[in-house]
Amino acid sequence: MNPGQSLADGAAGIALLHLETGDWPAAYAALRTATRHGVSIAAGASLFYGAPALAFVLATSDQPALARARAVAADGTATVTRRRLDAAHRRIDSHQRPHYAEYDLIRGLTGLGVALRRLGDHGLLRHVLDYLVRLTEPVHNLPGWWCTNGPDRHQPPPAGGHANHGLAHGITGPLALLALTHRDGITVNGHASAIRAICRWLDTWQQHTDGSTWWPQTLTFDDLHHATPTQQQPLRPSWCYGTPGIARAQQLAALALHDTHRRHLAETAFTACVTDPAQLRRLTDRSLCHGTAGLLTTARRITADALTPTPLTHLTHLHHHTAPGTEEATGLLDGTSGSHLATTATTTGWDACLLLS
Repeated sequence: MNPGQSLADGAAGIALLHLETGDWPAAYAALRTATRHGVSIAAGASLFYGAPALAFVLATSDQPALARARAVAADGTATVTRRRLDAAHRRIDSHQRPHYAEYDLIRGLTGLGVALRRLGDHGLLRHVLDYLVRLTEPVHNLPGWWCTNGPDRHQPPPAGGHANHGLAHGITGPLALLALTHRDGITVNGHASAIRAICRWLDTWQQHTDGSTWWPQTLTFDDLHHATPTQQQPLRPSWCYGTPGIARAQQLAALALHDTHRRHLAETAFTACVTDPAQLRRLTDRSLCHGTAGLLTTARRITADALTPTPLTHLTHLHHHTAPGTEEATGLLDGTSGSHLATTATTTGWDACLLLS
């Protein structure tokens, strides 16, 4: 794999920063690095790697000099998406459960849907939405998104698999994309019902601790058996797995379906999270994925749509006074590019790659 093609930690993500800030020489240099060895449409291609990653980044700019590159990346994205859709429907037809990489934001079809939405390929995007609707249909009395694998690739999966709720790898990613496209007017049969099905599941597993509303990051078969999650309190308030990302997905669902009650619930959960010193202390770096940059970026979007906006001054202060993390990392999700983008008032809508807009 060519690391330059990575939106997460390679030159593609760095190019996104420079396109946002209008530094064209730096953006072109990063794009040349990203495409030096071609653009991948292999099995690992996704929103965060290869042709779909480059398509998302290039769609940020309408520069004529990038027109051919945009067309090549868009064509590659379509090829990857059709191949992944065929495999996913075959898996569903055989009544097998998925690996979350089939559908998630980072490696799966939700992420490819984000790229297609960015490209304006609404026809193929609708096919992705059809798949996401099918994903909400039960398989062997478990949700269709119940995974065979575990949340930690370095550990054996829990017996019976798991349900993942994180925005990056879990069912709130499909929820956010379904909600965003519904608001765009890009809909398919069963669209609203799929949104409601995911929301009902989240309602079932909603937790309340010391005045905070939160959702477990994952659930195991054992958790289902005992009707209570092993996780007993909210963990790190990150974009990728924590309450902020899950709350944003539910806020978007509420906006799509004009559900004032859910909108209030999601925004209240977010406010309780970001005003809880114990939760904020769990953030130890400035990264987008796990740190203060992700929290601040999510907070901006939630606040912009909130019935009662939450002041962001203390989150901005927290971000600037948190350790930068791995100093040599320059990428988007874990490095300085993402950290800088979090403090930039966006004109390109770059945070669509995080399913925030």
